[in-house]
Amino acid sequence: MNVDMDTDDWLGCPTPLEMYKHQCALLEDELIQTGAMLRKARANIAGLVQMNDLLITWKKEADARLIRYAEEVSALNHANSEMGRKINSLMIVSSQRDHLSRENQRVLLELKVLKGPSD
Repeated sequence: MNVDMDTDDWLGCPTPLEMYKHQCALLEDELIQTGAMLRKARANIAGLVQMNDLLITWKKEADARLIRYAEEVSALNHANSEMGRKINSLMIVSSQRDHLSRENQRVLLELKVLKGPSD
């Protein structure tokens, strides 16, 4: 059974030119998809750059507020320390007053005893 006829056409096998055209179509689709992905990536990068700029601005503002609040805390700590010193001084004076008052009462009692009954 010798068959001299070419049976490639019968089985539906593509010719080399058709295979090249198909490969070119696949590459074109791939390039179109890659271009779309590239545009999307560039848009994402632009958005990230904008977000980064905003974050930098917010960080600078937060740092400035932190410095201002740290100065405020320092001033309040100093004022608190001063008030503590004043309170300690007043406590000492109050203690001395109480001691003198008790001593005064003791001395008055001794004078009463020494004078005797006043009847």
